[in-house]
Amino acid sequence: MTTIRREVLTLPAAPLGPDNPLPPLRPLDEVHRIDDRDRADLPRDMARQVDYAPLRSLLPAQVRDGYGRGREPSGLDALVIENDRLRVTVLPALGGRIASLRHKPTDRELLYVNPVLQPANFALNGAWFSGGIEWNIGATGHTTLSCSPVHAALVPAPDGGQMLRLWEWERLRDLPFQVDLWLPDGSDFLYVGARIRNPHEHPVPTYWWSNIAVPEDRRVLAPADEAWYFGYERRLRRVPVPEYDGIDRTYPPNSTYAADYFYEVPDGRRRWIAALDEHGHGLVQTSTDVLRGRKLFVWGTGPGGRRWQEWLTEPGTGGYCEIQAGLVRTQLEHVRLEAEEEVSWLEAYGPLDASPEGDWHAVLRGAEDRLEAALPRADVDGAYDAWLLYADAEPGERLATGSGWGALEVLRAGWKLPGTPFDEDTLGEQQRPWLHLLRAGSLPEPEHREPPGGTLVARPWRDMLETTAATPLAEYHLGVAQWHGGDRAQAVRSWERGLQSLQRLESAQSPRNAQGPRTAADRWPLLRCLAVADREDGHHERAADRYAEAFADLCARRPAGPQDAGGDGRWTAVAAALGGEAIGALLAAGRTADARAVWKRLEPATRARGRFRLIEAELLAAEGRRKEARAVFDEGFEVADLREGAESTGRLWARLDDAPLPPRYDFRMRPDRE
Repeated sequence: MTTIRREVLTLPAAPLGPDNPLPPLRPLDEVHRIDDRDRADLPRDMARQVDYAPLRSLLPAQVRDGYGRGREPSGLDALVIENDRLRVTVLPALGGRIASLRHKPTDRELLYVNPVLQPANFALNGAWFSGGIEWNIGATGHTTLSCSPVHAALVPAPDGGQMLRLWEWERLRDLPFQVDLWLPDGSDFLYVGARIRNPHEHPVPTYWWSNIAVPEDRRVLAPADEAWYFGYERRLRRVPVPEYDGIDRTYPPNSTYAADYFYEVPDGRRRWIAALDEHGHGLVQTSTDVLRGRKLFVWGTGPGGRRWQEWLTEPGTGGYCEIQAGLVRTQLEHVRLEAEEEVSWLEAYGPLDASPEGDWHAVLRGAEDRLEAALPRADVDGAYDAWLLYADAEPGERLATGSGWGALEVLRAGWKLPGTPFDEDTLGEQQRPWLHLLRAGSLPEPEHREPPGGTLVARPWRDMLETTAATPLAEYHLGVAQWHGGDRAQAVRSWERGLQSLQRLESAQSPRNAQGPRTAADRWPLLRCLAVADREDGHHERAADRYAEAFADLCARRPAGPQDAGGDGRWTAVAAALGGEAIGALLAAGRTADARAVWKRLEPATRARGRFRLIEAELLAAEGRRKEARAVFDEGFEVADLREGAESTGRLWARLDDAPLPPRYDFRMRPDRE
């Protein structure tokens, strides 16, 4: 019989640490953008979907950059689905990631299993980790739920057994989704039913890619003769498959640089992708036709790609590539989901034995025949039809709890979402002030003298902020929501009104209490927002002034001693985040002495972090102390939250030394510019 049980997976893990408390106001730093020169050659439907509602902001999510590189043995809650053929390990606290898919008769692991949990800056909001099968919903890039919990429960399966339901509220697009996993008795294939619903009265853009990590010493097969090639030079062009530029790119080790190959699967052709080793053993993924796209991602054999592979795991553990499946042809596109409609499909994952060598079309025919024998296309369609009858089944035993954001939205709008209950008992501390706003019409001041929390930016919440009492805290949150909505002038006015309100409050206080109580509506959050607005508008000197004032205000008002050291470290996190931004703005304005003054006020533990060692080297270089800046590189540092595609380390090195970039700092994902 198929069973579903709890287990604990123990492996070396780096703690996630606190989220960045500052609202992410600056434009999204997403590497998957294409050069305008390539747009004219795109098919009409692809061009329309590339231009449809690309994500401009990370709000209301917050950046997750509090992790480091130190790993210790940790126990991760896991849910195991098992029959006599497959054992599937799921991590509900980490986006519902499938960590392992083991075929029991052959004792083969079908996925790339990362032996460590090492967060890295690849998700839209930062923390992400490699390996297994991840469910990417939201917008181009890795989901903000990569390292977040999802709800999980048992529900009846179409074959009379049980399946594992995962569900959550995706906050970037405000959409609920579910993923149902089940193993029919005696099946070599894991079935996955997925659904995204739009409960709104207006269309919403959506996005989905299932990303499957497999060892890179494979040949990747997909039923296509062409692919859309995207390199990190941000060019998108159509190339032949399997050979491009005289090289068979279906073997991941044959590529030098990181690249995406989005396969052009002909209409009417079965949707599938496989990765097979030299002996013809490996994994196949297939689906109903709604999941149209198929993709291969490779890191490449260049020094940057190999460095990234080491960075995401441990040296000597072997590299990986990703085979993927999505709603459209490329990850640069978004899908229009009409009001009160949904999109759903079924995927299947299992072993495939077929010859990977020989003529491309003969290899594809052979693999497709083996797949049809193991899992007929009609059976996949039939399994989807059977699953739809259970998609609304109410969950039974709860196995894991996700966030309370879905419960808050359901309370606000009164939506009925059969099969994916967002119960009120899941509401937590993050939702508390917004629940008060919803029910009482006012936004309470945070307790325990904490920095302001995240802001809800959807139009209904913005409307509530516009009608609540205009406290400095409410003006702060309203400005963030207006900024997200593109009303930048209004946002600036809200933040300026918040500062004026604070000045009136301060002037009304008695001399004995001139500094006043410590509240979340102090000057520094508002000043920081105004500084970002100035910098985005090119007013670098004024931005530098406001950043310096904001950091000074934070240092004067933040709690000292045990009160700051305890809890979840939010004060330490906000000081580091604001200090780093302030130094960058001051250096951009040529004010190195003021930048040095901010640096000196950072905590020693903060200055020792890799990100701030790089900032120190930039500061030293700006001060003309090139040898000392070069010495920072010699001493060594690791920027734990180095962004995918980031080149700042290499650019600084080039200013300091004509020698080649040392391998430990080489994360380049594209060829050097001519």
